[in-house]
Amino acid sequence: MARDDKRELLLQATLELVATHGFHGAPCAAIAEQAGVAAGTIYRYFDNKDVLINELYLSLENRINAALLEGYSVEMPFRERFLHVVRGLLKFFILSPLEFKYIEQFHHSPYGVAFRRDRMLGQIESEGCCSIYTELFTQGVAQQVIKDLPRVLLFDLAFGPIISVARNHILGFIQLDDILIDQIAEACWDSLKR
Repeated sequence: MARDDKRELLLQATLELVATHGFHGAPCAAIAEQAGVAAGTIYRYFDNKDVLINELYLSLENRINAALLEGYSVEMPFRERFLHVVRGLLKFFILSPLEFKYIEQFHHSPYGVAFRRDRMLGQIESEGCCSIYTELFTQGVAQQVIKDLPRVLLFDLAFGPIISVARNHILGFIQLDDILIDQIAEACWDSLKR
């Protein structure tokens, strides 16, 4: 087995265990067992569990970014770019429930709170999908297309409903289809537009 294959196995095992049992329910020994590798193998790829958790999150962000960029163009009208991103994010979440659960747990953990705070307040460079959101919000406010609110509130208004709706879909409270996804994206737009 190639070196990168074991690393990917460890990331996938971490995703599965954390999504199912939380961070405390995913000790390194259980991650190694789930990945089918020796317990010490984790430390050949990651300095510690914290690094593993953060690298998995960044890997998921990269996957979301790739999904959002499919069919995305800066040449599209602003509103269409916004709707594209909202639809893409919601579809990614409902098609990837483990990833969604991991991201939710990460965002509500000490790992994610500090990370999100630093990003939202511009203390660390926004990359990946976060840079798309930041670019949209910056342009939208500058062009007076969306409300001039603090960035954190723009995120909440645009993506808070997406997270709630994705959670309800994954829990089986509602079954989303393309028509509902379009309506939800429009509702998110309505919450931000001037």
